[in-house]
Amino acid sequence: MKLLENDTIIAKLEDHKKIALIYKDDQLSYTELIQNINSYASLLDTLPDQRVAIVCENRPEWIYALYATWQRGSIVVPIDYLSTPEEISYVLSDSEPSAIFCSAETYRNVEEALNLSNLSAYIYNVDNIILPKAKGSYIHRNINDVAVIFYTSGTTGNPKGVMISFRNLMSNIEAIKELQIVGKEDKTIALLPFHHSYPFMTTLLIPLHIGACIVFLEKLSSEALIQTMQKNKISVLVGVPRLYQLLHQRIQEKIESSFLSKGFYSLFSKFPKPIRKLAFRKVHKTFGGKLKFMVSGGAKLPLDTAKFLDSLGFNVIEGYGLTETSPIVSFNPPNKIKLGSVGLPIKGVEAKVDEDGELLVKGPNVMLGYYKKPEETRKAFKNGYLKTGDLAYIDEEGYIYIEGRKKEIIVLAGGKNVNPEEIENMILKRDKLVKECAVLEIDGSLKAILHLDENVIKERGIVNLEEYVRWNILDKVNSELPSWKKLTGFKIVFSELPKTRLGKLKRYKLFEVYNQAKVKSPEKSKALQTPVAKALRNFLSKYTNKEVYGHEHMELDLGLDSLGKVELLSFIESSFGLSISEKELSGMMSLDKLIEFIEKHKEREELVSINWSYILKEFKPFEVESSNLPFNLGRLVLYTFFKLYNSLEVIGIQNIPQGPCIFAPNHASYLDGFVLACALPKEHATNTFFLGEEAYFRGKLRGSFAKLAHVITINLNKDLKGSMQKAAYVLKMGKKLVIFPEGARTRDGNLLPFKKGFSILSKELGIPIVPVAILGTYESMSIRDKFPKPAKIKVMFLEAIYPNTKSYEDITQETFESIKRVLEKER
Repeated sequence: MKLLENDTIIAKLEDHKKIALIYKDDQLSYTELIQNINSYASLLDTLPDQRVAIVCENRPEWIYALYATWQRGSIVVPIDYLSTPEEISYVLSDSEPSAIFCSAETYRNVEEALNLSNLSAYIYNVDNIILPKAKGSYIHRNINDVAVIFYTSGTTGNPKGVMISFRNLMSNIEAIKELQIVGKEDKTIALLPFHHSYPFMTTLLIPLHIGACIVFLEKLSSEALIQTMQKNKISVLVGVPRLYQLLHQRIQEKIESSFLSKGFYSLFSKFPKPIRKLAFRKVHKTFGGKLKFMVSGGAKLPLDTAKFLDSLGFNVIEGYGLTETSPIVSFNPPNKIKLGSVGLPIKGVEAKVDEDGELLVKGPNVMLGYYKKPEETRKAFKNGYLKTGDLAYIDEEGYIYIEGRKKEIIVLAGGKNVNPEEIENMILKRDKLVKECAVLEIDGSLKAILHLDENVIKERGIVNLEEYVRWNILDKVNSELPSWKKLTGFKIVFSELPKTRLGKLKRYKLFEVYNQAKVKSPEKSKALQTPVAKALRNFLSKYTNKEVYGHEHMELDLGLDSLGKVELLSFIESSFGLSISEKELSGMMSLDKLIEFIEKHKEREELVSINWSYILKEFKPFEVESSNLPFNLGRLVLYTFFKLYNSLEVIGIQNIPQGPCIFAPNHASYLDGFVLACALPKEHATNTFFLGEEAYFRGKLRGSFAKLAHVITINLNKDLKGSMQKAAYVLKMGKKLVIFPEGARTRDGNLLPFKKGFSILSKELGIPIVPVAILGTYESMSIRDKFPKPAKIKVMFLEAIYPNTKSYEDITQETFESIKRVLEKER
């Protein structure tokens, strides 16, 4: 069947009786399929380039309507058959179709949607159609004509109409055909709804173009899927990660149900693939015994799921794409699969990673644009490349690895980036009680929404659900996360989270879900009546400004931060003679548990008022190592480079005091430390040291560099108290110390919030702070750049701030405002 002059849309087969579709108990040959399409085309009365909407569940009539529309020279507008009348109305109002195909199931919603949109379009109910005699005529389409307008699934708001041409579709079809993943002897399942571009291409267009067989799933359930695969000997399964995660979970549970099966799996899962396939043939027979490929797309497939299915001898192929790319961008070649990667760009497609980590693509698969939205179309491209919105990297062989959705990355107040999917996957792996979850940022910290499985609750007989989740799931997940990634609250729900039909979370709706979810009021714990309990409760209540109950989680419920933990542990040691490490504290985050531990192990009970002055006095002396000759030689080289390449200018040297002080610069670039080091006069520089995270200076070579560069290594995540004491000791030795108050580099050139650690040191030691405004390093080498550019750099030492009677917060804010004023004025 040809709609284009040079391209066959549906395979022309010598065997006219070859089965094209299997629906319920009916089998339709390719000859019957083409006849039915011709009949629908004879029925349809539309003109070239008019739009025809399809609002119908997956069934043969969907396919007849699609190809018939193309025969008439019209444009297809697929709509999710589960859409509400309001959602359908939005698409109809935007696309203005002349005709609509629907079913008895969707007719009422379509009729209501038409009324809402004040449009008139002829409705064809496929359940009532009496096929006319096929005429077999068709209008030839140009390869560059619009073939279909897909309305995006709307993970971030109202959907946009994506215009896909016949050239776009054929580029995908030919590229996958060349990979030889599917042949005319294969059978696949129409599992996912055709209105989405991924199943539209992979389970409809490609199979029919090649001459394969499409089997329709009668009922959407795991049992029906397995029965259909067994009955029809499915050879290519196309699904989304959610499907494969479910299969992973079910098979894993069976393996772990007995010692024998666990041992068998451990033994054979490491053998070469042919042996694995033979060893686990019972699992393969469960899926019909003919499955060649498990194809995953629509979202990122968790690596552990891919590895597990591969360990059973299955060929797992992951691809990647967008509605805007028709939809395929990349695919793993069957003969060289890299698990965890979404493969190589398909034929004709170029892919590169932009300076901010976003994947950009260009090729014949890229859309014509957004329907009626020229400005949105313009914004979607950069220098001829489509901006995918996904963060990625490309390895040395050209394989693409997706790291997260750019818009979904959470940037915390301190500038740290959090990929919510990473934490969500940790929660899901922790306990099957959690059916699905979502992580979001509220008021500067991370919260979780958990959709729980009511059947699992009944099986386990869980009575206090919130307590179970708090201590058996989230507390354990938090113990594996760095402080800035820890969850500080959660809500439980018993209904599905808002998702697209392919299982992607609609994250813009999560805040509404979180705010509407109810939380049970805590009950006061009787354990809080002892002197130890009262002392701890009073301490925590004062620090967090919250009423404190014994069963609460000090992170999840009270929001106790890292500095608070240091003060709490110092209070415990001074008052009860009990030394507890930060790691040990993470294992008893319930106030009741902490009280019980202290009551059992305390050596004394005399309450001591704790403050940072007390804490900073405890540190043991250490040798502050430095190598002034190589340090000053390095400074000279750096100064020469920055002076010549970046026209370095230094202002305000007279503001640097002679004694110890804290330099507090803004943090815009990797260059900041180097620029500041060479900007200091020699008499100050040789006495100045930089705080550096010890993870970056491990090993002999890096350790030697730290010494040469005047770096004092600290570990803020594991030993905040020790890090603060170490910094205090350096200052007490009469040295100067460089501390970046933001704790991270800016993402956009603007200041991040300042943390108060430097203010605590200033206040408690009576040491002045010299705010430092560094300009131009962001323009020269931002977080997205790999090499510096020749932008002018200026370093300005501002007037010193003395702590006097100011609070930590006052010092922090004054330093922030001092730098902010200069940055705004200079820009």
